[in-house]
Amino acid sequence: MQEARHGAERGGGLGAGQGAAHTGGCTCGDCPHGAREGHRRAVAAFLARRDELASGQGLPAAVAHSASASRQWVSDELTQSADLVAERGRVDGEAWLGRLWRRTAYAVWGTVLTLLIVQALTAIGAGWTAARTAGLLAALVVAAGLTGAGYLHRARGGALAPVVGEDNRLSTSRAMAAGWVLFVVYAVLVLVGQLAAASAHGERDDLIAGLELARGAGVVTVVAVVCAIAVVVRRVVGLRVLGQRLQKVRADRPRAADLLTDDSGRGSFADIQYVVIGAVALVFAAVRLARRPEQLPDLPWGLALLVLVSAATYLAGKYAEGGRPVILSVVRSREAGDLDAPIRTGDDIEIRGAGFVPPGAQSADRLSRMVVRIGAVHVHVPLVPVPGGFSNPTDAVLTVPVPVDVEPGRVEVQVVTAAGVETNRCLIEVTD
Repeated sequence: MQEARHGAERGGGLGAGQGAAHTGGCTCGDCPHGAREGHRRAVAAFLARRDELASGQGLPAAVAHSASASRQWVSDELTQSADLVAERGRVDGEAWLGRLWRRTAYAVWGTVLTLLIVQALTAIGAGWTAARTAGLLAALVVAAGLTGAGYLHRARGGALAPVVGEDNRLSTSRAMAAGWVLFVVYAVLVLVGQLAAASAHGERDDLIAGLELARGAGVVTVVAVVCAIAVVVRRVVGLRVLGQRLQKVRADRPRAADLLTDDSGRGSFADIQYVVIGAVALVFAAVRLARRPEQLPDLPWGLALLVLVSAATYLAGKYAEGGRPVILSVVRSREAGDLDAPIRTGDDIEIRGAGFVPPGAQSADRLSRMVVRIGAVHVHVPLVPVPGGFSNPTDAVLTVPVPVDVEPGRVEVQVVTAAGVETNRCLIEVTD
């Protein structure tokens, strides 16, 4: 059905002319402009509809007389609109990843061109050396390898595919490890190029001695630690998700800000300090390589230990983040003027707790997936719009009606979040 719809949209766009193919009606992955415009229009339509319903407009007369019926109708209407936005967002994300591999290739070859210009400028007066030739050839080899790998993984973001996590976000630990690994590969290739061009026996011995552990111990230690951190973090996050101690929601597409923020988009201290300190150390090592291209960069132990402390802080932050959602109490929802009374079927109840909305799940399509088990009945949490967002559900309070199918007596209440994580069970008393 999805392929048929895409085919019909493609056919309509081609039949109406080239300009009409990119007006937002087409959401196919091979039509990036149409996918982007379609997502933008779907988001605009959803926001307008949400604000309209939040102001009480657009309700049909058949449900306007009942608060519960109108709330359910509004929730269903917004859920359907949000599902369309999510579908358009998914298609737009796939099309964006398909375009990204070209951008990464341009960035890689742009870096090579920048290196060539810098070498040419610094060679004025000093002369062109074999080390400069080796550095340029090493850059060409690395760039060609990244371009080839990016083409093979062009549907996953090109050269950035290895640093994109399972949640479709850029992984800070993988990005740091990839940066250090690429730098060490480049440094070794520079030495290989000089060794191939060296003619004197003593010069070749000096180049081989430049690979000794005593000179590159700091860089080797940092590379080993950042690579180990990348592997351990992936294992830790995977086990915590499987153990329902961490809620992970897949993103529409990776963004550069993912390196410095958590899943909800807020700046993360552990990530920021890891990236900043690691980047500063990497720049220092690159300058040392430029000054002494005949050996591995001798990273000072003080700077290397600073990177190790930063990596340990990042790993500790990964262990500390998250937590299982929990119900603290369940009470009868009381409007102004209502009398105090026990919970009966048809009444609204407030479920108070913490962690109900996973990080990154603030969109309507995610919020609409939240379910509350009341006894044996599954109740979808209704969306209650307000200008600029939703008043229900929230991270600390959920309001749901008690279905008429619930048998009177002591029943269990449990929340299942958008990430599929279950909370603890709480008992309530339902009367006739």
